[in-house]
Amino acid sequence: MNLLIAYCGLDCSTCPLHLATLETDRSRQLEMRTDIARLCSEHYKMEIKPEDINDCDGCRTGTGRLFIGCAQCGIRECAIKRSLESCAFCADYACEMLKAHWKLDPVAQDRLEKARKAVGLTGKYEA
Repeated sequence: MNLLIAYCGLDCSTCPLHLATLETDRSRQLEMRTDIARLCSEHYKMEIKPEDINDCDGCRTGTGRLFIGCAQCGIRECAIKRSLESCAFCADYACEMLKAHWKLDPVAQDRLEKARKAVGLTGKYEA
């Protein structure tokens, strides 16, 4: 799998956090981080300020630069503990953490389903 596809199926290459990390214009980066803080508050119910938004290279890249939400993610922690490339390949697919995540980000489920299908795994999860 691509390193910019998170364990849970999110696409880090399109993630506003990652895009803000790549932004070289500091004033544009601050605008982006302000928007990210607002989105995190609205979508994920996180209490976060623009200054709390740090650089993030994606949860699978191993650089150590992770958004706090990614660094504390139970899905990521579980996948690392199980030495998984992706939750798509987990024996316990789809666990309750993943199902809860998909309620917020249903496109992530589609990515994992495609990964499973690509290697011949069956048993698509239906909500």
